[in-house]
Amino acid sequence: GYYLRYALSYRDISEILRERGVNVHHSTVYRWVQEYAPILYQIWKKKHKKAYYKWRIDETYIKIKGKWSYLYRAIDAEGHTLDIWLRKQR
Repeated sequence: GYYLRYALSYRDISEILRERGVNVHHSTVYRWVQEYAPILYQIWKKKHKKAYYKWRIDETYIKIKGKWSYLYRAIDAEGHTLDIWLRKQR
């Protein structure tokens, strides 16, 4: 979602993924885009999904293995999860 909505570099995307626990090199992100973007575009085209510009964020304080964390969830107008983010601090 970030890549399509904002002008992010492959390094930026790699950093965002790293913050979410996925450690990949920016060249890997580039290869993913080259390989999967056409496939995803065809799927999107078939379903004619609308792009929603209004997002809502839900914040929840949860306990994982005895430690409290903040769980953030971005949702669109229909309630579909767009992104999640787990953090130790607010």
